[in-house]
Amino acid sequence: MTPATSLFTPVETDLQLLADNLKQLVGNRHPILFAAAEHLFGAGGKRIRPAIVLLMSRATMLEQDITPRHRRLAEITEMIHTASLVHDDVLDESDVRRGVPTVHSLFGNRIAILAGDFLFAQSSWYLANLDNLEVVKLLSEVIMDLATGEIQQGLNRFDVGISIETYLQKSYYKTASLIANSSKAAGLLSEVSRETVEHMYSYGRHFGIAFQIVDDILDFTSTTDALGKPVGSDLKSGNLTAPVLFALAQKPSLEVLIDREFAQDGDLEQALELIQDSEGIQQARELAADHAKLAIEHLAVLPASESHQALINIAEYTLSRLY
Repeated sequence: MTPATSLFTPVETDLQLLADNLKQLVGNRHPILFAAAEHLFGAGGKRIRPAIVLLMSRATMLEQDITPRHRRLAEITEMIHTASLVHDDVLDESDVRRGVPTVHSLFGNRIAILAGDFLFAQSSWYLANLDNLEVVKLLSEVIMDLATGEIQQGLNRFDVGISIETYLQKSYYKTASLIANSSKAAGLLSEVSRETVEHMYSYGRHFGIAFQIVDDILDFTSTTDALGKPVGSDLKSGNLTAPVLFALAQKPSLEVLIDREFAQDGDLEQALELIQDSEGIQQARELAADHAKLAIEHLAVLPASESHQALINIAEYTLSRLY
């Protein structure tokens, strides 16, 4: 399987510059926050979100180099994403992220919450300095969506009555909104047509949903080592994802186990077996494939280029993670 980073060849140099800039953007006025940010940005990660922003920027600026504002947009995108991860890890009580200790496990919950808030505030400040009101509105909406998604997930814990539509809406808020709106913002900065901008948004929306569904499938099909958390941990915490929702339609006894929140010995193991024994995982795969296909179709408006091809490859790679 192709490693994700090799898909980013057209923007490899841009991403290196981004990594260097992120630490500088946080500044060192607050030693603890600076240490937390350095720890976060040093941990690497796949950098898929800023890579998509940079690829969109290059795919729409074929005759000239991308601007400093395109680069700053990619940095803001990664800052917003990282801020949301810091808060997620506190909520999920995760001790490890990307193979390194989480901020709250190193510095405590108080500093982790403040570090996340600080990164959101910093990203908002840099966003305002792009001097493009429409881009400011798009990315401000993303920050609201991230919070809405977390709240929705919290309210729907162990709720066997939620629909696939509700799950997809939450996936949009938590994952796809950032990719969709930052892709659209890249188009606005490139001054492409309204129609092209909307297709760029739709690519990000469908890609983000496919990406989230794949992540949710891997929670059942991957290994603890690969995930960096126990297999089935989403289910255990009451976060019912696509494979579970599809399985519930075929395995009524699964509902009983979820309703009692896996209170009895062996409940979680039994639930995992029922999901594996259903068509839930396969149906979720098909749903992810549908969204990846739609994402690729929306790229047809962009002229052929290395960056255009890379955006197609990233959508296909997302699905290949399942096999």
